Amino acid sequence: MDAYLIPAVDGVAYGLLLFVVAAGLTLAFGVGDVLNLAHGTLFAFGAYAAAKISDGSWGSLALAVLVGTAAAGLGGALLALLLTPLAGRGHLAQALLTFGVALVAGDRLTAMFGKDELALTVPKSLDRSVDLAGHSYPGYRLALIVVAALIAAGLFLVVSRSRAGHFVRATVDDREMVAMLGVSPFTVRTSVLAGAGALAGLAGALGAPIIGAGPRTADLVLMLSLVVVVLGGMGSIAGALVAAIAVGEIQTIGVANPDLSTIAPFVLFGAMALALAARARGLLPSGRSA
Repeated sequence: MDAYLIPAVDGVAYGLLLFVVAAGLTLAFGVGDVLNLAHGTLFAFGAYAAAKISDGSWGSLALAVLVGTAAAGLGGALLALLLTPLAGRGHLAQALLTFGVALVAGDRLTAMFGKDELALTVPKSLDRSVDLAGHSYPGYRLALIVVAALIAAGLFLVVSRSRAGHFVRATVDDREMVAMLGVSPFTVRTSVLAGAGALAGLAGALGAPIIGAGPRTADLVLMLSLVVVVLGGMGSIAGALVAAIAVGEIQTIGVANPDLSTIAPFVLFGAMALALAARARGLLPSGRSA
C-alpha cells in the first residue's frame, strides 16, 4: 500500500481540480439548463493565461489567476447571451452551438499560442519537494489540494448559505416564482454561467502545471468533467465532489500502475457504466440542493 500513497494523494489533487471545473458545469446544467460543450475551452483560457503570464514570481502567478478567471468568466457570460435565442429549443441546439464555439475558440488559441504544450513556471517556494510520510512530494500539488479544498468549501457555503445561493436554488425549483419576487431568471442564469466560466478559468490557471496548456487540454478536461457530472448527478454539487475524487483516483492510480496504465481509460468508463447501471441518475441526483 505504501507504493500507492503518492498516486493516491495525486488522485486527491487531480480530483479536487476536476471538481472545481465540473462544479461550474453541473451548476450551468442544473440552474441554467445549459449543456455547455465549450466548458473545457474556458479552462484552457485560464491555463494559457497562467503559462504566458507567470514568470515564477508570486505577483505574476496572482495576475495569471486573476486574468484567467476574469477571461473565462467573461466567456461564460457571452455564452449565456449567445444561448438566449435558443431558449426552449432543447439541449441538442445548445450542444451544437457551444461545440461550434469550442472549435472556433480552440482554433484561435492554437493560432495565438502554438501547437506545443506550454510549461508554467511556479514560485520557487512551491517548486520543490516536501516530505510526505517518508516520500518526496511536489509542494505545488500539496498547495493545490489546500487551495482547491478551500474553493470547494467556499462554493458549498455560497450555494447553500448565501442569499445568492438561495436564488440560484430557487431558480432551479420555480423560475416563475423567482420572477414574481422581482429577480430576473435571465440574470440568475447569466450570472451562473459567468460564475461557471470563472471557476473553469480559475481551475485552468491553478491546474496548468498538472494538466498542461496545449491544444488537447480543452478536450481532455471537458471529457473528464462530463464523466464527473454524469456520475455525480446532474446539478448536484456534492455528487460532483464525490465523483471527481473517484475519477481522480482511478486516473492517477491506473496510470501509476504499469499493469493498468493501458487500460486506465477503460477502467474509468467501465466504472461509469456500472455506476449508471446501478443508479441511473448519478450518485446524488438532486439538482435542488448542494
